[in-house]
Amino acid sequence: MNRSFASILVVVVLLLASLSFTFFTVDQRQQAIVLQLGEIKSVKKQPGLYLKIPMLQNVVYIDTRVRTLDTPDSDLIITKEKINMLVDSFVKWKVVDPKQFYISVGGDERRADQRLMNVVRDGLRAEFNKRTVDDVVAGQREQVMESLRQNADRDARSIGVQVVDVRLKRVDYSEDAESSVFERMRSERTRVANERRSIGAAVKEQIQADAEKQRDILVSQAYRDAQRTKGEGDAKAAALYAQAYSANPEFYAFYRSLDAYKESFKGKEDVLVIDQNSDFFRYFKHAGKGSK
Repeated sequence: MNRSFASILVVVVLLLASLSFTFFTVDQRQQAIVLQLGEIKSVKKQPGLYLKIPMLQNVVYIDTRVRTLDTPDSDLIITKEKINMLVDSFVKWKVVDPKQFYISVGGDERRADQRLMNVVRDGLRAEFNKRTVDDVVAGQREQVMESLRQNADRDARSIGVQVVDVRLKRVDYSEDAESSVFERMRSERTRVANERRSIGAAVKEQIQADAEKQRDILVSQAYRDAQRTKGEGDAKAAALYAQAYSANPEFYAFYRSLDAYKESFKGKEDVLVIDQNSDFFRYFKHAGKGSK
């Protein structure tokens, strides 16, 4: 009885073992390649339970999730201006054709990584060599990454891989380029400063010349107006004097003599030495007698 039970148990174990070698499962993160004597017989792309021939067929699983390929070291790349730049990048990729992936690189992710890295580095050199520092740092950075992705994806399709994205993590000057870039920036700023100073000096001189010109014009116009006004006043005064003189010449002469007396003797300490027969005392001599 014990021997019969043991035999049955052995048969069950062998049957379960054979079944374990007969069935295999594929989950949603994988695709499976069924090989028969090293030749690809089928590719299982949908998740589920599948059957294989034990001892004759074996299964290779291919991970179809998106993976990240990160550069271990910075790449030294030269720009259009012959400036050395340190560039760090990473690549997002996934397997889209397991059969081609297995044929091309034997399903080895490290070989796929190496090929993708070589393609991206060659693309970086090509893109940087035709662009300036400003372009790759900020101006055309998105265009550079998109161009790299397209070129890398085009090559990766030949090994059954899709390049999802290529990103530049860091773009910086190399140590030997920093000093030369600094000197160039300082020289450029100095040139711009001198140019603006010269422009400012020229504008200043122009403003001063215009101001002096306007001043001369205003002064000449004011002098002209003043002379004209003065001439008009003198003419009116002369006309009034002439009118007054013609109305009563004797009285006019007497009035002007009084003004002369007033101006001559308005100070208490004023002394005037003059001949008594001078015409200056004419109205003193003939006061109240009329004039002749």
